[in-house]
Amino acid sequence: MINKNFAFYLLFGLLISPVLKGQDSFSKYEEKLPESEVSFTMVPVEGGTDNVKIGNEEVSLSMNSFWIGMHELTYDEYVAFMQDENFSQDQTVDAITRPSPPYIDFTLGMGKEGGFPANSMSLYGAMMYCKWLYEKTGHFYRPPSEAEWQWACQKGNTTVTDQTSVYKENSDNKYGKVGGKEANDLGLFDMIGNVAEWTIDSYYEDYKSMLEKEGNENPIFVPESKRSTIVLKGGHFRTPKEELSCSLRIPSEKKWNRRDPQIPKSKWWNTDAPFIGFRLVRPNVEMTDDEIHAFYDQFLN
Repeated sequence: MINKNFAFYLLFGLLISPVLKGQDSFSKYEEKLPESEVSFTMVPVEGGTDNVKIGNEEVSLSMNSFWIGMHELTYDEYVAFMQDENFSQDQTVDAITRPSPPYIDFTLGMGKEGGFPANSMSLYGAMMYCKWLYEKTGHFYRPPSEAEWQWACQKGNTTVTDQTSVYKENSDNKYGKVGGKEANDLGLFDMIGNVAEWTIDSYYEDYKSMLEKEGNENPIFVPESKRSTIVLKGGHFRTPKEELSCSLRIPSEKKWNRRDPQIPKSKWWNTDAPFIGFRLVRPNVEMTDDEIHAFYDQFLN
C-alpha cells in the first residue's frame, strides 16, 4: 500500500514546476560519476495517459514524464560506490554506507569491468546506491516504479528476439554486456532479458484492483516492511523466450539468499540470484532535500 507520508512528498513534487536544477531541458543527457571516469546516460520518457498491460490485466495509467537509464546499471558504476572510502562499510546508521564484500563471486567468472550489469544486490543495495549517487550528483535517482518501468517498455515498442534480448535459449546461462543487443524505439537497451530489474513496488497479484483502490496517477505501492515481496520486471538470461514480455512480473523470493552463511544474512546481496539487477530512474520534478531523504528513509531505515 502507498505510504501516505511518501504520497505527500511525491504529490508535492509533482505539483510544482518540473524544472530540474542543473538540467535545462527534458532531453537525453550523460552524467559522469565524480572522481571517476565512469558515466551513464539517461533517456527521457514522455508521460501521458494510456492503457498498458501489467501481468494479465490491461490497466489505464496517467504518468508524469521521467528519465530512465539507457542501460541496466553496470558493475563499473556499482564498484565506484563499493570502493568509496568516504563512507563506512555496512554500518547500521542513518546515513550512507557501502556494501559488505559479497560472500561469493557473483560475476559468473566474467569480472566487473567492461560494461557487465551489476547483479545479485538486494533492493536495499540498489536504493543505497541511489542515495549515494544523489549525494554525489545532487540529482534524485531511484529504481523505477512498476508503472514507470512498464510505461517505458511499452512506449519503446520493446520486442523479444535474438537481436534484442538475452534469454534462456541464447544466453549460455550467462548475462551479457549492456548494450550488446539492439535498443528499443526509445533507445533503451536490455529492457527485456539479460538481468531482471528491481522496482520499488510491493507485489500484488491483482494489480488492477490496487489501482482501482489507490488511483492510477503515478502509482507506487511502497513496501510496508523489508519482508514485503517486491516486483521485478523484464525477465532475465534464465527466462524462457516464450515467457518474456513487457508485462511479465517476477515476485522476489526469500530463497534467493538461502545459501548465505552469515548470521544475520546479508541485507546487501542475494547469494543465489545472479539474474537480478536494476535500472535508474530520475523523476522530471524538483524536490527538496528533506523530501528526497524521506523517500530513501522509507526503504533504508
